[in-house]
Amino acid sequence: MKLFFHFQKLVLLIGVFISSTENSFCQSQSMGRHSGDNMQAGFITNEDAGPQHLPGRYFWLMEKGCRMAEEKMNAFSNPTLDQLESNGWRWFPYTIMASSVLYAKKHPANKFYHDKKMLELSIRIGDLMAKENEEGCFESRFGADWDTYMWLEAYRLLQNVLGMERKERWKREILKIVKPMEEYCILLENTAWFDVPFLNTSPNHRAIDASILYLASKVFGIKSWEKIGSEILRRFAATEISPDGFWGEHNHLLPTTGYNYLTLSAVALYWEHSKDPAVLPALRKATDFHKYYTYPNGTPVEVINDRNRFWEVNPWGNFAFTHFPDGRRYAQFIAGLLKSEDMIPAVTGRIAQDALYYHEGTLQPIPQDKKFYHHKMSIDAGIRKNNYWVVAYSGLMATQAINNTFFLDRQGNLSIFNEKSGLIITGANSKRQPELATFSEKIDGNIYHLPINTRLQMSDTADRLSLAFNTFFADVYVTKPSGNELKFRFSVHGKGTPGEETKLNLQLCLKAGEVLEMASGKKILLGKEKIELSSKDIGGWIRHHGWILKMDADATLNWPFYPHNPYANAPETSLSRAVGVLSFPLLLKEDQKHYVRVNEREISFALKAD
Repeated sequence: MKLFFHFQKLVLLIGVFISSTENSFCQSQSMGRHSGDNMQAGFITNEDAGPQHLPGRYFWLMEKGCRMAEEKMNAFSNPTLDQLESNGWRWFPYTIMASSVLYAKKHPANKFYHDKKMLELSIRIGDLMAKENEEGCFESRFGADWDTYMWLEAYRLLQNVLGMERKERWKREILKIVKPMEEYCILLENTAWFDVPFLNTSPNHRAIDASILYLASKVFGIKSWEKIGSEILRRFAATEISPDGFWGEHNHLLPTTGYNYLTLSAVALYWEHSKDPAVLPALRKATDFHKYYTYPNGTPVEVINDRNRFWEVNPWGNFAFTHFPDGRRYAQFIAGLLKSEDMIPAVTGRIAQDALYYHEGTLQPIPQDKKFYHHKMSIDAGIRKNNYWVVAYSGLMATQAINNTFFLDRQGNLSIFNEKSGLIITGANSKRQPELATFSEKIDGNIYHLPINTRLQMSDTADRLSLAFNTFFADVYVTKPSGNELKFRFSVHGKGTPGEETKLNLQLCLKAGEVLEMASGKKILLGKEKIELSSKDIGGWIRHHGWILKMDADATLNWPFYPHNPYANAPETSLSRAVGVLSFPLLLKEDQKHYVRVNEREISFALKAD
């Protein structure tokens, strides 16, 4: 029961973290800034002030976060964490790592090295954490484990200047929190796979606990913790990582993109203090995975993710990439998208970790710097960039997690991103919502929306994703763009007796507050009001947010549709998370002479962006 409670607490706090740091998925996908090609001197294009090189930008961002934290503390005569963590400022203790790194990290770009005010801020935050833990208020908070990592690093960096009494106090309270992690790690030590079906907890949680236990062993000289932590983290690096560079959560061979940063940060931290040769190859694989499956605005590709439809530009574990020239460029790219006003504690602390463990060296271009690139995993998922267009494919299949609300059904297959307009069509997954699945079929009154077999084939002229269902199979073809136009089509082949109701659905990233225009002449300002448009209303094309989508088949459009929120176990409630659903009935018909009806239905699209 204790272990299960620990899991429940962590999954809830991650949900809070995502809710507190994300904007609308479809909106955030269009807000990032492209890095450009000016990278020879180590700079990236960004209108935000501050240095663009690393680690200089890290230090600049950390200072902004520390100043905001200091102002927050000064607003109260005797602040508590409950007061400080209001208004989206959760995980306030993260800030202690930023002020401590600024004080302790000697580097030409760090003008706060041995700055007395940074030391004073670290001591104020650390003393507050000690007081709250003594009173039983610290560890009961969501995120206490993550906060403790930041506190442990601050202790490690500052222990020689804390004074004996404060040093012993901090040590005593830190150990109170770390000690239970030993039990969690031992209980799960012989699990078949480090994934949820075997762990009953997400692998990122176990990796983080093991990394904290390992670091504490180094700081406090506890050999038994060193052995437990190293065995777990070495296994993560050597055997648990997939061939494609990620740690799956529901299935170890399928990606959970956003949470991968969390597991990566733990494995990379272990390398920093162990230099275990088993780890560096894993960091190389993870660098490749993230650099390929990140959109030009810095957000992780969503169509391959089985946990979250939404994820922001992520600073977690970016130091892991900096062992490699392209990884340093990727870390620089991500840091360049973060502005001073983004420095809430949860971001500031992870930037501090990136700065502390940054590895300097040369830079090499990454996919986001290039006009053309493509990548296919060993599984049926891939991505291609052609000038301003990025298309991501998922033919990934997984069993439904019926009794686990946190895992989405792998029902989405195609995402289309434009560097000007952002994400236009999303293949983000959902749960208990077949209306959002790329394809669905009704058989004997039951709706089926997950493919039973898939194949992805990629070539320079056209990519082909094939999806098989019970009563049909379909090929999705995406051809090479011509200028600002991208063409794609769905070719559907019937099998046997057709389903009672078979549909193709596209999720459109529509923006509330903007106009939706149609070929019929209708113009609608999108808001909370429910809209159901017929094929006559649409008339053959729709225009919105700088793009126009032309189609050669009858369709209906519904807005707003609220996708599943795994942390609430219910549909989203914010209009910013809504999508528009463009649906096409496939109208398949039985043919007594032909069991397989080749090319029975074909639906073509032309997508243009400004």
